[in-house]
Amino acid sequence: MTRTDDVLQRLRAGRVLPVLVVEDPADAAPLGRALATGGLRCAEVTFRTPRAAESIERMRDAVPALLVGAGTVLDVDRAAAARDAGAAFVVAPGFNPRVVEYCLSHEIPVFPGICTPTELEAAMRTGVQAVKFFPAEPMGGLATLRALASPYAGVDFIPTGGITAAHLAGYLAFARVVACGGSWMAPADRVAAKRFDAIREEAARTALAAGLELVP
Repeated sequence: MTRTDDVLQRLRAGRVLPVLVVEDPADAAPLGRALATGGLRCAEVTFRTPRAAESIERMRDAVPALLVGAGTVLDVDRAAAARDAGAAFVVAPGFNPRVVEYCLSHEIPVFPGICTPTELEAAMRTGVQAVKFFPAEPMGGLATLRALASPYAGVDFIPTGGITAAHLAGYLAFARVVACGGSWMAPADRVAAKRFDAIREEAARTALAAGLELVP
């Protein structure tokens, strides 16, 4: 099994991928624990803040059972920083060939963002096994994803963007969906306010809605 196969297997088992904005790296450990205690198994820490790499490292070290990746990886410098921080995978909002090439050459599972057939074909030519469908809901949601996926076998999807708990069941019922990305369980303002109990409670509701069993 390749590293990408392993990550995809764990993302499929986790079903939900929290997309996180962490301003203060000191929040990374309690945030990771809140998600994991609530029953979620994966996390994407986005490079939307200056110290995202440190947050990835702290979360990964504090909660080894949580699969922690890097999001909003817009260039090779961020991809390298994600690698150095020990990110398990890389997610990008768009298709940047340089980022994908860097990740593949360093055996880092990478999921570039696409929202059109042309972008999907470009991503598939690199050999990636899954892509991020972004922004999912503004682009037409599950109906668009099904139409987009239909002609293109051999690639799976991580829909993200505008997705809430109300959309979860529909997306997860589609076999080509690896996991759903979203921020509703841990929005940036809730993280900044250190409302980790509320995050844990919302994670637990999300895990229940996704049909996840709590892992001790």
